[in-house]
Amino acid sequence: MSFEFLIGSLGIGLIYAIVSLGVFISFRLLDFPDLTADASFPLGGAVCGLCIYIGIDPWIATLLGMFAGCIAGSLTGLLYVKLNILQLLSSIIVMIGLYSINLRILGLGRYITHETTEYSGSPNLALLDAKTIFSPFISEDYSNQYIVQSIMVFGFVVVVWLLLHLFLNTQMGLALRATGTNQRMARSQGVPTGSITILGMAISNGLIALGGSLFVQTQGSADITIGVGTIVIGLASIIIGESIFPTKRIWAIMLAVILGAILYRLFIAVALSNEFLHKIGVGTEDLNLITAILVVLALVLPKQLKKYSKKRGNKHA
Repeated sequence: MSFEFLIGSLGIGLIYAIVSLGVFISFRLLDFPDLTADASFPLGGAVCGLCIYIGIDPWIATLLGMFAGCIAGSLTGLLYVKLNILQLLSSIIVMIGLYSINLRILGLGRYITHETTEYSGSPNLALLDAKTIFSPFISEDYSNQYIVQSIMVFGFVVVVWLLLHLFLNTQMGLALRATGTNQRMARSQGVPTGSITILGMAISNGLIALGGSLFVQTQGSADITIGVGTIVIGLASIIIGESIFPTKRIWAIMLAVILGAILYRLFIAVALSNEFLHKIGVGTEDLNLITAILVVLALVLPKQLKKYSKKRGNKHA
């Protein structure tokens, strides 16, 4: 494995750490099975990519991409809270609808810049020569590209982690945690669980879309397919993190999720660069299969290790 490949994988892992924190809010704190992530990730990328393509400042474009994710999450929450549609079904409805919207957003760039006279959807949007938030710090020969991207994304991860930690210890953050733990009891204590759920979903998908905004800037293009498997990656990161670093403090749990996302991506990088796996035919097209195997191992191994340690303890007793 080359140094550039390792650093690039680390950078992607840090991006998915932000995504995993978003998934953590919906799945762990709110107990909301949310599949909107598979659409809000490319939504953030599409909005950010479009804004950069038409000349908007990349920092503003990144924030607009995150805001678009907040809207998507709020819509999922509204369908559940106001229209009493099942949680999972609400997220599926929004996910399906956003697929068409994302195609429209990606196709809008060429129409605005008059590259085409007919407006239609597009599956991708190239950003190869566009200025991103990383551009001012990357050398002309791109020799430090991966290092710069990884350092800057790490900065985003630290800021998101700190802000989430502060928020979850406020009165509103505690209300969000109470809503996910026991909604009926939280309601009896005067917590507006409906509004809190919508807020939590907005924050969750806003972070996921922020990850999408950063992802398209590191890859040099926005594509409709980048969201495939986002929710699986987020859940895998959470499971790996919680399995390897078991803890009960909220700041430490979020840190474990971040480390889980980084480890997940590094595991993937090792698997894809392994010569033995290459010889038996494993390639990049098997990425989702490798993810599934990692999730199963993360779920099963800790339990088996506990059973093994108990057996050893009983034998010595």
